[in-house]
Amino acid sequence: MKFEALYYQDRLKIVNPEGDVAITTLWSKVESAYQILEEAGVDLASATSRIGPIANLYGNGLPQMLRNLLWNPQISRIVILGKNLSASREWLLNFFEHGLEEVEFLGAKAFRIRNTTRTIDGCVQPQSFLHIPEFTVLGDVGDPATKAGLKTFFDSLPAAVTADLARVEPPPIPEPTVTRFPTEPRSHTIVRDTPMEAWSEIIFRLFRFGHRNMVAKKSGPEGRVELQNIKAIVENPLEEPDEILQQYGFSLEKFQGYQRRILDPEKPSDLGYTYGNRLRGYFRRSDGTLVDSLEIAAQRLKEKPESRHAYIALWDNTRDLPEGTDTPCFVSAFFRKFDGKLTLTATFRSHNAMEAWPENVYGLIAIQRFVAERAGMEPGPLTVFSHSISIDVSSLEKARKIATSKESDEVYDPATGKHGPRMDPNGAFTTTFDAATWELVVEHSYGGMKLNEYRGKSAEEIERQLGRDVALSEISHALYLGREIARKEFEMKAARAKEGPRAKSE
Repeated sequence: MKFEALYYQDRLKIVNPEGDVAITTLWSKVESAYQILEEAGVDLASATSRIGPIANLYGNGLPQMLRNLLWNPQISRIVILGKNLSASREWLLNFFEHGLEEVEFLGAKAFRIRNTTRTIDGCVQPQSFLHIPEFTVLGDVGDPATKAGLKTFFDSLPAAVTADLARVEPPPIPEPTVTRFPTEPRSHTIVRDTPMEAWSEIIFRLFRFGHRNMVAKKSGPEGRVELQNIKAIVENPLEEPDEILQQYGFSLEKFQGYQRRILDPEKPSDLGYTYGNRLRGYFRRSDGTLVDSLEIAAQRLKEKPESRHAYIALWDNTRDLPEGTDTPCFVSAFFRKFDGKLTLTATFRSHNAMEAWPENVYGLIAIQRFVAERAGMEPGPLTVFSHSISIDVSSLEKARKIATSKESDEVYDPATGKHGPRMDPNGAFTTTFDAATWELVVEHSYGGMKLNEYRGKSAEEIERQLGRDVALSEISHALYLGREIARKEFEMKAARAKEGPRAKSE
């Protein structure tokens, strides 16, 4: 029976198509392993060698390898050698020795190789094989013991067994079925100019990355798509035109009504709490007088503009923690003069992203303006922390429409109807090369002023320097700059080659 590769045929080195031994070199080069086999005196003749395929196994190709083995039952022995950089050796061995266990993977059903962290489709299992291959594990290609082990293995190899061989048609590799993409669910920071721009990006992040979790409700557990500790920064916290809000099903009139209510210290008797009451009419001093936190914060900032004591807590440990129901989601507000403007950082313990977040932000705009006017300051950026922000599963279709409407990360200018790159708050970069030293030169500037200069003989050198300095903050900017540096490197190499021997000698 001749070896036939169903997958990655172009990546396999076939020594003898009728060989019954396969060699996997893990992360080491196939050519290096072949050289060691030659030095060990192993038969590599295409008509007589016992070796069939030699191939890498980085890890991602494991499903393909298993299907190739099913289709080629003559491969009765597998030699594993080379650098094991991704634990692919353990994945292969544990698959056959311990099998698979069912797990959840990115919100969908999947299988994991037992005693490993490797997730794999469960269409091929150890019991799918009529005969399990025998494994021999050796060391790195450069280890003298590996060469000796190869010679010993092939010198003592028994005759090949050719009876009872039948190809097994392997199942196709299924398309991935995941409900979310991988991310660190507590690290997202969103910076946008307007509330609706920030909100639509939040919905995009939740739809793409959110975990399907259960949350406790009065009516029982409820399924939600959730992320933690999202930080959204609205650089220009002002009311938007009603026509923009209506595109998303919101109303400026409704938001303005909410802005009035959030500043009202009176609490209706049928409500457990209101934000206006918690901010301005709930807490009392020891003498019984009410604490209007917003007025006090404004007065403190007016008297001491650089104060960091304008911090307001809405959460009442004596009531909210023991009762645990009908408690505020908006739990703190911190006012701070920063770069000459009054910033507000608001914290929410939980957030309904689809409906509550935009309304809450409009309420925060009113709160920030209230304090800024009384403190004699101009409002600055607004930051909203959401410890738990989520979308109800029933609202996922609406979230999908918002998320899929995002075509790029570029900025849209409604005045011109054009898209442009999102400006990186870390600055701008220009890329050239210095023909005197044959170095790439990347200049870092901000506001038209040069800040720094990066030099290197290759794009990789520049990449390391930029990464070290955390010089960029926008993914789209980093991708663009990477292309520019690669283009300049190509131009520099072409120019140096044109210069001839003089350039090469320098």
